[in-house]
Amino acid sequence: MSQADNFITYFNGEWVEYKQVSISPEDRGFVLGDVVFDIARTFGGKPFVLDRHLDRLYRSLQYMRINPEIEKNKMRSLCEEAVQLNDHQLPKYGDFTIHPFVTRGVGVGVGGLSPTVCISVKPVNFASFSKFYDEGVDSVITRVKSYSSETMDPKVKHHSRGNFVLAELEANDRSKDTLPILLDIDGNVSEGIGYNVFMVKDGVLKTPLDKNILQGIARSVILDLAAQAELPCVECDIQPYDLYTADEVFFTRTSPRIIPVSTVDGRQIGDGKPGVMTRNLLAAHSELVDVDIVGQAKYYSETQS
Repeated sequence: MSQADNFITYFNGEWVEYKQVSISPEDRGFVLGDVVFDIARTFGGKPFVLDRHLDRLYRSLQYMRINPEIEKNKMRSLCEEAVQLNDHQLPKYGDFTIHPFVTRGVGVGVGGLSPTVCISVKPVNFASFSKFYDEGVDSVITRVKSYSSETMDPKVKHHSRGNFVLAELEANDRSKDTLPILLDIDGNVSEGIGYNVFMVKDGVLKTPLDKNILQGIARSVILDLAAQAELPCVECDIQPYDLYTADEVFFTRTSPRIIPVSTVDGRQIGDGKPGVMTRNLLAAHSELVDVDIVGQAKYYSETQS
């Protein structure tokens, strides 16, 4: 049973309980992964930078030539309504993720189908990441590579990501908590499986160029915070050597915002604990959203366990 079973969900024009959502086994999203999606979250029960997420969703839909048959403003209203319909759950769960997805629809071929549209709201899974704020997470650079832009542009948030599954399996061969880092075809660091990579060296914040990565929304917020704090920051090619010799490494992702990294391929990063810039950026993000991000995660991971 999912925690979200009784949450109210938008599905193809109706509001139903999440457990009542039923995807046809002939839906191209199920059969072929022909589905575009995005994941936002709330802070204090309010959607955070939702417009950035929906802009990316609609860019991905345009790229994949899927017509959601819902204008972006209407999609925004539906996402906000989904949160409001479930806000009585906030005292128990703290905050939500917002997950809109659109498949091409049910049938054969790519034309003339009616899209499947779903917007689900679920509790943030604080227990999956809260311990990493203190301990950091182990990571591994996988043999599996990122897709090249000639195959599937990484800027598209699309479920057709078999390489992510293989990378996750490879990381899990180390331990269930190890997170993978993928390289691009040129051997440069690209991204993780749904998160972006940052490093700090000699006081300079660095992150891979966006040519072969998903343009993460959490990544964009961290870049904004770094600019506001006048931190030296560059987008550049990063090689495994650079991560091994970094002072700090962290990931950015929608729910945790920042995940400190303690090791890469078994090599300790700095003193193995979250670094000064990592902690300062987390503090700045907490101030931005008026929520103690670390404290909230620790509290609800304990109450939900």
